[in-house]
Amino acid sequence: MAFALAVAGKGGIGKTSLAALLVQSLVDRGEGPVLAVDADPNPNLGNALGRRVEKTISELRNELLDHVRKLPAGVTKDDYLEMGIQECLSEGPGFDLLAMGAGEGPRCYCAVNNVLRRCVDRLSGAYRFVVMDNEAGLEHLSRCTTQDIDVLLIVSTAHAVPLETASRIHQLTARLPLRIGRQYLVLNDVAAHDDETVRRVQERFGNLELLGTVPTDPGVRACSLRGESLAGLGAESLARLAVKSMLDKALSQAQDAPGQANTHELGASERPVKPIGAHAHGGGR
Repeated sequence: MAFALAVAGKGGIGKTSLAALLVQSLVDRGEGPVLAVDADPNPNLGNALGRRVEKTISELRNELLDHVRKLPAGVTKDDYLEMGIQECLSEGPGFDLLAMGAGEGPRCYCAVNNVLRRCVDRLSGAYRFVVMDNEAGLEHLSRCTTQDIDVLLIVSTAHAVPLETASRIHQLTARLPLRIGRQYLVLNDVAAHDDETVRRVQERFGNLELLGTVPTDPGVRACSLRGESLAGLGAESLARLAVKSMLDKALSQAQDAPGQANTHELGASERPVKPIGAHAHGGGR
């Protein structure tokens, strides 16, 4: 099974940038291709990774509902979705991107969602690492993507509203049918040497470990304002260095802790199996 890292938090606090930097850090470690899943109904992970999404899983699901009675003989719903998912994948340097798209409308989606979840689970199982950028509530994740999460990163800034959202997400995870290995708080956009703010946040989230802080980075802010990929950030980028350090810590703790959702070795020496996604076919779109 893939080792799944999920990122959640209030909109506008940098969770998508964090998810993109996690993907890049894994690729830099030699762990690619990585499956990047944009599970936010308002998908922006492609922008941060420099990839254009041509088709979302939501659009594929609606297509199946429109044509389910017209499927050729011998073609099952699983077959249709398996082929359709390949069209939804966008290949980048060292990763494949899959966008879930908008939420559900008034139609009945239960049966299709069950089939779709099986297909996405089979796809993600062909990668060693999956990074998921989620909406704040996580319901989209429980409906349409893998339900095994090894590391959940709850992202917030030091402001009151996003901190309250982070607290609610932490409480919500106990009520969702998700298997989560470890949860961490990540504090984003922290001014240099602001130890007092970090201490205050740690006191508030005493039962949720602070994995680390992402310092204010002018390069990230400039890319976000221009809608550009974060791939152009240099190796000296403060945010990039901070995310690399947090990733190393999270993977090290996951490997050492018993009872994780996945227990395979996390070192780069074990090469990933060839995925059935875009990279398996060679050449991008």
